[in-house]
Amino acid sequence: MEAENLTELSEFLLLGLSGAQLQPVLFGLFLSMYLVTVLGNLLIILAVSSDSHLHTPMYFFLSNLSFVDICFISTTVPKMLVNIQAQSKHISYVRCLTQVYFLMMFAGMDNFLLVVMAYDRFVAICHPLHYTVIMNPCLCGRLVLASWFIIFWVSLVHLLLMKRLAFSTGTEIPHFFCEVAQVLKVARSNTLLNNIVLYVATALLGVFPVAGILISYFQIVSSLMRMSSTEGKYKAFSTCGSHLCVVSLFYGTGLGVYLSSAVTHSSQSSSMASVMYTMVTPMLNPFIYSLRNKDVKGALGRLLSRTASCP
Repeated sequence: MEAENLTELSEFLLLGLSGAQLQPVLFGLFLSMYLVTVLGNLLIILAVSSDSHLHTPMYFFLSNLSFVDICFISTTVPKMLVNIQAQSKHISYVRCLTQVYFLMMFAGMDNFLLVVMAYDRFVAICHPLHYTVIMNPCLCGRLVLASWFIIFWVSLVHLLLMKRLAFSTGTEIPHFFCEVAQVLKVARSNTLLNNIVLYVATALLGVFPVAGILISYFQIVSSLMRMSSTEGKYKAFSTCGSHLCVVSLFYGTGLGVYLSSAVTHSSQSSSMASVMYTMVTPMLNPFIYSLRNKDVKGALGRLLSRTASCP
């Protein structure tokens, strides 16, 4: 079949996760996970915005993380649910590239926010007397805006490079959404430049943030080791527990996706690893922060009690 540029309206075929017999089960499972994710993260945002006790840099970044997680899971799951319900595997060329763009942007924002939150914990524990001066509202806002600015342009470069590729009509993507690496594999034109840019961006936006997190926690641990009070050590490090859990979950599932696609050639195992990355991680983040954090639990309790008392 001759390759042709799909600048005009055309479609890809998303092969999904399994055969037709499991589609109703997957529909119910993924719909439940999506609703739990949206509700949980929305409650975190409402709790932080409505409770003055949570108007601090740490919870400002947390509310931004919850917002990004809602957008992240909303990029893929609604379309997948529609396809399962309609028993269709089609996705338009434009929607596929849109998924690629927003997936990269929101995944990158998750990455940046976790680094910023690690820096916030570093300042709070290693420089507590200067915390309010360093982590002022202006700096917090600039850090978030700079993160959006960087990832906007990085994602846009990938999108523009993908628009120059050619695909065959009816191309099958062995996934349940349009992931950049999977789309590049089925392209019918040279993807060398795309792959180079992808690897460079992954290195810059992956290695450096991870290094920043590791350096921050190295400094935190060093500072805690110098503390004489065991209770003080525990109290200081307990504020990092939720962040460490989220970091481990985010990078652990991300590494699982990479290894499953690089080591094995099974599209099924790669898709299952992507479910963990794109659905399970955003769903668990609000539970990790609410269950391990007394301030968030208290704010959620006050929010729910005010909601219940309203006529």
